[in-house]
Amino acid sequence: MLDITNLWLFVISVFLLSVTPGPDMAYVVGQSVANGRRAGVISAAGVALGSCTHALASAVGLTALIAASPMIFTLVKYAGALYLMYLGSKLILGTFSRTSTDGDGKSEIKRGARLGELLAKGYITTLTNPKVLLFFISFFPQFVVPHGNYQTESFLMLGAVYALVAFLTDAMFALLAGSAAGTVSRNRRVQSLLDRVVGTTFIALGVRLAFVHR
Repeated sequence: MLDITNLWLFVISVFLLSVTPGPDMAYVVGQSVANGRRAGVISAAGVALGSCTHALASAVGLTALIAASPMIFTLVKYAGALYLMYLGSKLILGTFSRTSTDGDGKSEIKRGARLGELLAKGYITTLTNPKVLLFFISFFPQFVVPHGNYQTESFLMLGAVYALVAFLTDAMFALLAGSAAGTVSRNRRVQSLLDRVVGTTFIALGVRLAFVHR
């Protein structure tokens, strides 16, 4: 298939990476619990779109350029860390500003989030994660024949496979987590507790991301 080798090994490796807890999974599960299964699946689609962008950038050499530049890598890394901490802070602060009325004063991650909003947040979470960037440039070339005639096409194909496997995995977790959405929506105390747990997780992941080394 083009210049791709060991495709099944690639698929298994991507699956194992996808089930490892990280910013993407935390975001998808958090949205699913807060807003329901549909929101979780849409968020997973946003994450997949971010992966596709990384694959496209890698195919044209942009990812390699960013990874080779300490300054650009640092900017991307801190942008991703700050965004995660921003989402986490809004979740936690939203639990203190929530009023007794239904639907008012809720944070952006609450029920009723728009389709574009969910997609955009999932997209940005993945796009600004340098771990995904480094994974693409260090892992993908191992499954492409050196000096092949279809390297660009092969890289894009691997990127599509990566995005599909990651989306299906995230969607599976979204569906499982979404089963608790009904209970959460009827219990304000449980909802606030979950928001604080997910928000704290986002902040911790953001701090951890800030200390990632090239």
